[in-house]
Amino acid sequence: MEIFRDINFDFLKWKWWAVGVSLALLLLSLVSFGLKGIAYGIDFKGGAMMTVKWAGQPPVERIRSAMGRVIPGEISVYELGGVTGRDQVVIGTELREERQLNVNRRTMQQTLESTFGKPGSGLLDFNNASQQQVVDRLRDPLQRAGAGMSDQQLQKVAADIVDFRNTPPRSGVITSFEQLAAVPGMTPVVLDVLKKESYLAPYSVQQVEMVGPKVGDELRRRAVLATLYALAGMLVYIAFRFEWIYGVGAVLAVFHDTLITLGIFSLLGKEISLTVIAALLTLVGYSMNDTIVIFDRIRENLRISRREPLADVMNRSINQTMSRTVMTSGLTFLTVLALYLFGGPVLHTFSFAMVVGIIIGTYSSVFIASPIVLWWSERSTSGKKLAAPAPEAAKPPVAAAKKSQPKALKS
Repeated sequence: MEIFRDINFDFLKWKWWAVGVSLALLLLSLVSFGLKGIAYGIDFKGGAMMTVKWAGQPPVERIRSAMGRVIPGEISVYELGGVTGRDQVVIGTELREERQLNVNRRTMQQTLESTFGKPGSGLLDFNNASQQQVVDRLRDPLQRAGAGMSDQQLQKVAADIVDFRNTPPRSGVITSFEQLAAVPGMTPVVLDVLKKESYLAPYSVQQVEMVGPKVGDELRRRAVLATLYALAGMLVYIAFRFEWIYGVGAVLAVFHDTLITLGIFSLLGKEISLTVIAALLTLVGYSMNDTIVIFDRIRENLRISRREPLADVMNRSINQTMSRTVMTSGLTFLTVLALYLFGGPVLHTFSFAMVVGIIIGTYSSVFIASPIVLWWSERSTSGKKLAAPAPEAAKPPVAAAKKSQPKALKS
């Protein structure tokens, strides 16, 4: 299937404009690295990170203030988009000692409860209760109410209640006990006991992650090495399959993609986590594959048109692969864009890196990799011309004497 047929766009005509844009983006990325740095996630810097969903707009400043009073060091609190809007926050604390991890986790949970819950009431926080906690809280009150259940029945009721609470769009937070009336098998007695024995906090702890500082440093080092090893392996492969300059062009283009993507993350203050590294490695392979397709078509056309200028062959090759490039990149872009818009907070940074990377990677395959090969080829050809054999007049005296020898014999 071809979208474009018989197109003849002069891509290489714009190579210096493209190089200028790339240099500007790279310079902007380097400035951002120097001024703002890279915001490493919990995976790389170590610490405790808690994701909390709220019934409404999260009180970010109040959360930050409450955490800052009880936890020393740097505290980060930022919002994430959810199904119903910006209803989730991520609370992170940076730690230097391994033994403080569990201490900070408990402190964060206790601080949320004391600030936004009812810690002295003796009631169960239903939005943050486990299934077993619900069972333990309901067992005796139901007996006293004359609606005692077997342990199996009670486990079934508690499981249904907790599943209902955790199902989207509630996702862990209900705002009224009356919502539980929709649970299959819910009786008025059970609902009444639940109302008396528990309360509804305006938040629900969704996830808690803990990574030690030493582990974070090791993960960061291994992530850098994994990216460099991937680039080195691809350089060797392309140099073996084509020529070494093709490998250099492809690797420089991919390195360009990676730096600009990281620069955009730095400018926007987005965290670099292990999922982002996975996205970057995916983009390295994706962009490299796109570049190899163009290089392969250039090689095929060079075999047919040996006397044609390399710039014309490259332009024709890029035009011939344009349908494939648009279809592959376009469909992949739509997929990751859907992940970015609807995938939720877990996939947010991964899909954002993929969206940015596909745009930059497709652009570099056309406007960066091929011009690098063309520039080197023209430079090498120019060098060969400068080293061409000397003209006849400049030949050594011995050769000139041999040519003049027959005339001397005739005289």
